[in-house]
Amino acid sequence: MVFVNEKTYQRYVEENREEEFHREFERALERVKEDLGKEYPLLIGDKEIKVNEKFEVRSPFDRSILVGTFQKAGVNEIREAIGVAKKAFEEWQYVDWHERVELSYKTAELMRRQKFELAAIITYENGKNRFESVAEVDEAIDYFTYYAYLLEENRGYVKPMESRIYKNEIAYSVMRPYGVWAIISPFNFPLAITTTMTLGAVITGNTAVVKPSSDTPLSAFKLVEIMRRAGFPNEVVNYVTAPGEVFGKEIVENLDVAGFAFTGSRDVGHKLLKDFINKEPRPVVLELGGKNATIITAKADLNKAVEGTFRGAFGFGGQKCSATSRVFVEDKIYDKFVTMFVEKVKSTVIGDPRDRKTFLGPIINRQAVEKYRKYIEEVKKANGKILIGGNVIDDKKGYFVEPTVVVDLPYDNWLWYTELFVPIVLVGKVKSLEEAVKLANSVDYGLTAGIFSEDKTEIEYFFDHIQAGVTYANRVVGSTTGAMPGVQPFGGWKHSGWTGRNAGGPYYLLSFLREQARTEYV
Repeated sequence: MVFVNEKTYQRYVEENREEEFHREFERALERVKEDLGKEYPLLIGDKEIKVNEKFEVRSPFDRSILVGTFQKAGVNEIREAIGVAKKAFEEWQYVDWHERVELSYKTAELMRRQKFELAAIITYENGKNRFESVAEVDEAIDYFTYYAYLLEENRGYVKPMESRIYKNEIAYSVMRPYGVWAIISPFNFPLAITTTMTLGAVITGNTAVVKPSSDTPLSAFKLVEIMRRAGFPNEVVNYVTAPGEVFGKEIVENLDVAGFAFTGSRDVGHKLLKDFINKEPRPVVLELGGKNATIITAKADLNKAVEGTFRGAFGFGGQKCSATSRVFVEDKIYDKFVTMFVEKVKSTVIGDPRDRKTFLGPIINRQAVEKYRKYIEEVKKANGKILIGGNVIDDKKGYFVEPTVVVDLPYDNWLWYTELFVPIVLVGKVKSLEEAVKLANSVDYGLTAGIFSEDKTEIEYFFDHIQAGVTYANRVVGSTTGAMPGVQPFGGWKHSGWTGRNAGGPYYLLSFLREQARTEYV
C-alpha cells in the first residue's frame, strides 16, 4: 500500500465541508458525554480486573465533569501483566509479519470509524480544542498505517546479504524482537504518543504493558480496546493504571521486562534509564522534552513569523514537548515583531475547548497552575517584563491561565534553560543569526527549532548549525510544532532523546528490534 496522511480537517476544508466537520465533532461530544463517569478496569490478558484502590479523573476545563474512575494497580497486578505478556511473547514473536501488518491496518480502520468520538474524549480528558484533538487521532491512525507500510516496504526486516565467502553460503540479516516492553505515556498526547510506542513494540513482534498518565488514562484504554477488537491478541497488549513510582520501580527490578519506552520529563526519564540498564543491558526508547527556539531574522516575513510563533508557543497551552519556549529576534526588527506578536496574543480566545471558537483551553492540573505561578514570580523577581498575560484566570472550576509574553529577562536566568510546559514564551534580542543559533544551542535539550527568514542562505546556515532533531523554516502552522508521521520524523538530540531514531520516521521500528545474522550452507 501507499502511505497517505489522514489530515481530516484539511480534507473537510478542501471539500467545502467545514461545517460538517464541526457538526460531526459536536455530535461526538454529546455521545461521549452520555458515556462519561464509568469505571474502567485493568486489562490483563483475558481478564478485566478491578482492585480496592481507585482514582477519579476529572476534566481540566470543568472539575465537576467526571471523566471516569480507574484502578490504582499495585505490584501484584503489574507483575501479572508482565507475566502474561512474557508468556504471549513465546508465540507472538513467531507470528508472520504480514499478519501483524494486516492487524495494524484493521486497527486504523476501526479508529477511523470512531475518529470524532476519540477526539471528543481527548477534549474532555486533557482540554484540547477540537482541531488539536482531531489532529491527534489522525496522528494515531497515521502511525498504524505508516508503521504497517514500513514493515511491508522492508519485508519484515529480513534482508539477504549480497556478499558471500563460500559458494554454498547463504546469509541473511534478520531483525528480531526482544520480549516484553513497558510503555509509559504522557498526558499531552494520550492517544498518539501511546500509539507510537505501543505499536512500535507489538508490530515488530514484542508484547506490551501500557501504563498511561494518571491524568489521561481513558484514551489509552480506548486504544488498547480497539487494538484488541481489531485482532491483536489480548495477552499481547495489556493495560495497567498505576502510580508512576510503583510501575517504574517494578519494571526496573523485573528482568522479565525486556525494554521500556517513555515520553515525559528529563529527570524522570534519566533516572528510569540509569536504574533500568544498571540491572541488565536492555533497550530503552526515550523522548524527554525540549526548550525549543524560534529564530526571526531581519529578512523574515513578519506576518508569517507572528502567526507561526503564536501557534508554536501557545497551541495546547505550551504543553507540547515541541512548544516554542524561546524566541530570538534580530535587533533590526525586534520592536516591530514584539508589537505585532503582542497584538496577536491579545486576540487569543480562551475558554471551554468544546466551543469551536476556543483556541486556548485549560492546562492539565493544579500542579501545572502552581508551576505557572512560580515561573511568573521568577520573571518579576529577575526584573523581566511581562508584556501580556501573567495571570491565573481560574483554578477552581477549571485550570485556566493567560498566554504570557516575557521580554528583557537576562540570558543567564534559569527560565531560559528550563522546560516550562505552560503558556509562557521568552523573547530576546540578538544582533545576528549566528548569535541566535549559538543561544538556541546553549541548552541541554535539542528537540525542535524553527527559523523565519526569506533568505535561503540564512535557512541553510540554520539547518546546518542548529542542534535539534526536528527543524522547520517558515512554518506558519507552528514554528516548532506539528510533526506528522511519514513527513517529519519526531525525536530529539542531546537530552531530548535517546535512540536517535525518530517516531514516525523510517528507522523508528528498529528501536524495538535487534539484529541476527543467519548463515546457511547448502
